[in-house]
Amino acid sequence: MKTIRLLAAVGMAAGCVCLNMVTANAAPPGGDCLWDGGAHQQGSSVVAGGYAYTCGTDGAVPAWSQGAPTSVASNVPNPGAQPNPAGLYSEGARQPGTDYDDYCSGDQLIPGVGDVFEAVPEGGGLYWKSVGSISSWSFDPGVSWPTDSTRSSSMCNDGQLM
Repeated sequence: MKTIRLLAAVGMAAGCVCLNMVTANAAPPGGDCLWDGGAHQQGSSVVAGGYAYTCGTDGAVPAWSQGAPTSVASNVPNPGAQPNPAGLYSEGARQPGTDYDDYCSGDQLIPGVGDVFEAVPEGGGLYWKSVGSISSWSFDPGVSWPTDSTRSSSMCNDGQLM
């Protein structure tokens, strides 16, 4: 009987040690949000395109939440939705469209410069998705943005951009 009590006590003690080890090694939720490759801590805010964005989480993933419009100038770089946003932006970041975002509908070119794009999750990664007209983006004084693509509809063939 003493042997059983002793094994039970050892087992309970070992279980508590293991439980504490698991708890001690648990990763904190979230992490820094990215904006054009720059890291921003949870709870911090940035301004871009006439809106404030706050770094938070979407589940356990760092994500930006768009807040109220503001007249404050952008305090982060806004090079436009050019490369794949993965590793440069966190979910929820927005950028004005560029030629990178051009696509074809049939033989008609749809220029990316006419839209604002948001980094959205897809299949474990991020991609740029159009979320509105470029008229919703407020460019800082002195910043000019192209209104036309450098491409033309002649580069479209049956929905494919050549």
